[in-house]
Amino acid sequence: MALYGSRKVARAAIEMALTDSREQEREYKARFAREGVKTAAVDYGGDFISSVNKIVERAVVAAKREGVIREVHAEEGAVAGATREALTQVMPKAIGLNIGGKIGVAREGDHVSVAVFFGVGLLHLDEVAIGLGHRAVASV
Repeated sequence: MALYGSRKVARAAIEMALTDSREQEREYKARFAREGVKTAAVDYGGDFISSVNKIVERAVVAAKREGVIREVHAEEGAVAGATREALTQVMPKAIGLNIGGKIGVAREGDHVSVAVFFGVGLLHLDEVAIGLGHRAVASV
């Protein structure tokens, strides 16, 4: 079954957020590029509450660095908004705790998705959480 539009970029963002290594990121990035999807991924860890702004910033910077978006207000805002949406989905599990994991960003045409995959925990009592946000932004 072929995936199109928002579903396709959501899947790509989630898969990028689930990669285990930089090598795997490169492999996935190349595979998605062949499918016409631009992707980026970036690791993150720290206290959830104090990290929200840094996570959004890292997602936007990674998306620009990897050519997923241009340095245009609307495209940066789309990634920032999708990242904040994804973070609100993991907030109930993460608030007040440390997180560690990866942010995946994907874009095809007008569709931009951001997935956050985090281990959430205290000591060895870890939980996992995934959040997903989507925005539409005019393509060039």
